[in-house]
Amino acid sequence: MTLLKRFILLSLLLTFAFPYQAFAYKVVLDAGHGGSDPGATGVNGLREKDVNWDITQKVRDELIAKGYEVVLTRTDDSYWSLAQRVEFTNTLQADLFVSIHANAHPDGKTKGTMVLYYDNDYPQEDYPASEAMKQLTPYSKDLAQRVLDSLVTAAGTKNLGLVPSAVYVARMGTIPSILVETAFLSQTSDAALLASDSARSKMAAGIANGIAAYTPPLFTDSLGHWAREAIIRMKNKGIIEGIANRYEPERALTRAEFLTLMDRVFTFSKLKAVCEPSNTVTSIVYGCQATAEQSYKDLPSSHWASPVFAKAKSLNLLQGYSDGTIRPNQSITRGEVAFLFDHLLQMSSSITNNLPSAASSASFNDVPETLWSAKAIYALRNKGIIDGITDTAFKPSQTITRAEIAAMLNRYYQG
Repeated sequence: MTLLKRFILLSLLLTFAFPYQAFAYKVVLDAGHGGSDPGATGVNGLREKDVNWDITQKVRDELIAKGYEVVLTRTDDSYWSLAQRVEFTNTLQADLFVSIHANAHPDGKTKGTMVLYYDNDYPQEDYPASEAMKQLTPYSKDLAQRVLDSLVTAAGTKNLGLVPSAVYVARMGTIPSILVETAFLSQTSDAALLASDSARSKMAAGIANGIAAYTPPLFTDSLGHWAREAIIRMKNKGIIEGIANRYEPERALTRAEFLTLMDRVFTFSKLKAVCEPSNTVTSIVYGCQATAEQSYKDLPSSHWASPVFAKAKSLNLLQGYSDGTIRPNQSITRGEVAFLFDHLLQMSSSITNNLPSAASSASFNDVPETLWSAKAIYALRNKGIIDGITDTAFKPSQTITRAEIAAMLNRYYQG
């Protein structure tokens, strides 16, 4: 197993084990050039790849000391293509990307520091950016400005400003990305700075402080998504959470996640069980047959959602499957969500009474009146809480996404 695969596997295991834990921002640092690509050669013989590598390691140490999670692209003097650097970064689900370089100019006189970023106001037809980077322009620019200001202050270099650029690593990713040109190897005084361990340490501290002064956008993976406004509202209300700084809007919602959301919305501890047996649900039996002694072989006490399942069981909200499982990580369907949500509304009468029953002529072709979840689906539709996939289809057996549940909860609270 490669190092990258091991890293991804460890990240996934931690994500599933602790889906709502506090997190440190994850930064990808990219030491420019390397291996067979030495980059520029300085007037003093310095190779850019060596300068970049040293400064990158110093930035890493500074950020770790500040509590950041840091991942390097190349970790030695090896060659990485530009595409490999971006592809590697995309697999990490990081919060920001910083590529570190030294500069050069044929005139031998130009000196100073600049930071490159992709700006959608200055597109280059021959070098199109990813759709994500187009959306990220203001965030990448903010990161670039903060790093530039901090770097020139710390290192005392000339400020050459921000440079909108179509450089590959700044335009093809999915997170705020910049490329830092620390100083010019082709200019005598700048090259002397880059040759000094003390000066490189100051540059590294400046870059790290600039990163620390920047706050990545909340849930980067929801930028430009149709449900982003609802997602952010529900996050600010304390209802939904992400996984690290990502929301994963198109991932199917799990049963454990849904119950957790419902507990936040309705506060299970304030509700009283209502016995309303139903034998119309084949996979899950809702009603009054749950017992305090019942346990589920796939829900150990160590599972993060075990407490909320215990609350749900005490309210007779659900039972397990016939094989003794409750399947907390299984995706939940739109029909199941509607059924349980409507049931919880009935249990929480004070909340229900605050909801207007808007007139609706909606009739879904795939929700006949005989369907076990039909009553709940139409009740919630009339209250403006849920809607169909189309005007005529609800898709009750289709799994609900994390984006759809955010939109549904947003409509509920707006109602």
